Amino acid sequence: MQNPKPTLWDTVVSNALYVGVFFGIIVIMFLAAFALEKLCKKNNGQTKNEKFFTTYKMAVIGILTAMATVLMIFDFPLWFIPSFYKLDFSEIPVLIGSFAFGPATGVVMEFLKVFLKLLIKGTSTAFVGELANFVVGCSFIIPAATIYAFKKTKKTAILSCIMGSIILVVFAAIFNALYLIPAFTKFMSLEKILASGAEKNSLVNKDSMTSFVIFAVAPLNLIKGVAVSVVTMFIYKPLSRFLKGPAK
Repeated sequence: MQNPKPTLWDTVVSNALYVGVFFGIIVIMFLAAFALEKLCKKNNGQTKNEKFFTTYKMAVIGILTAMATVLMIFDFPLWFIPSFYKLDFSEIPVLIGSFAFGPATGVVMEFLKVFLKLLIKGTSTAFVGELANFVVGCSFIIPAATIYAFKKTKKTAILSCIMGSIILVVFAAIFNALYLIPAFTKFMSLEKILASGAEKNSLVNKDSMTSFVIFAVAPLNLIKGVAVSVVTMFIYKPLSRFLKGPAK
């Protein structure tokens, strides 16, 4: 008789330490995003305290988050990296929402996206994959949205996407090396992880974590950053008038 598939709650209980780290990092990301958004508003002379959530804003966030969740579910592997690493384009609607409303909204959307994905599909990596998606996504969204919030011009939008992509690539490589890959060794030995990378990618040395993150993890996130940036640059401007809501 087959054992029943563990529920989301079963996974939470059996992986309490990882869940604790997960929510600790979420809190840090939220605090950083809200502090940076407040700084941007002060820089732009917006001293009036406005409601963070309005009815219209919640509706837009809901639509964009639903789109991001679907895009996260339909992830796919690439040829040069092991299949347990997958690419998705869920940051496109998140970045659009972040450009419209600020970095704090982006982190809220990242959290809701991951939460909804967990409810719909559950986790097969004891939250390691979901933590990676959230944190790495925030490493792109927060700097990109913050730079754009300081001065909303096309030139700044391009700069924000470039800087966001650079930070994404560097942060993802470091975060994988220091936390995600060691955490993933709960399911697969480090030797097998590196060997899988070497099998897929001739530039990866099966005995070197550094070569794995440089030649496998970094290119994956570079592709993601560039793709998300290009699509967002094409569609944000036509959508921006609707994102802000009806004129007062």
